[in-house]
Amino acid sequence: MADVTKFLSGIENFQQQHFGENKELATSLVKGQTPQALLIGCCDSRVDPAVLMDCDLGDLFILRNIANLVPPYLKNDDYHGVSSSLEYAVCYLEVSDIIILGHSECGGIEALMGTADGEKAGEFIGKWVSIAASARDKVLQTMPDATPAKQAQCCEREAILVSLKNLMTFPWIKDRVSKGKLSLHGWYYNISTGQLKYYNQLTGEFEILVKRYSPSKHQTEKEG
Repeated sequence: MADVTKFLSGIENFQQQHFGENKELATSLVKGQTPQALLIGCCDSRVDPAVLMDCDLGDLFILRNIANLVPPYLKNDDYHGVSSSLEYAVCYLEVSDIIILGHSECGGIEALMGTADGEKAGEFIGKWVSIAASARDKVLQTMPDATPAKQAQCCEREAILVSLKNLMTFPWIKDRVSKGKLSLHGWYYNISTGQLKYYNQLTGEFEILVKRYSPSKHQTEKEG
């Protein structure tokens, strides 16, 4: 059996912080949750939204899946995990923002790119990532001579746009966006640099939102 001591120690630290040092927050959370945003992120263990954004409990309603994808609105008798999460966050919690958080080095997007050559991506993964097949096809058509790494990086960003587009197929999301009650955001996190970009709808480009922190020369000299 694997040693889970690290996780148990983490629980102890958490209990001390949130039930010992910060009882007010723990007490308030018992009464219910009022998160500002729904964040749709990837399952990747290197990209934990709450850790990246240094959030308190209750700040974010988080949905994570392979490649941070949103399927289009569809009503049938299948199981709809993503759609039910969207419905709860928007219609019941009434979040004011939805953030799609994509990232570099995404294994789900790598699997998607591989399916173009007929590769099989597991029992379920291939079908799931096909939600962003249009993003893959666009990349292959517009930059056929680019390296596989460059194509995958571009597809990671294009897949975010597919999810933003699919969000607008949900009638209650579209209605709230049109009334100014809900805002949609597309963010892209670079694992290797810590840089965060956002999709600017006016320019149609991903632009720097937050750079990796770099201490000033004065701070460096002072700390030295």
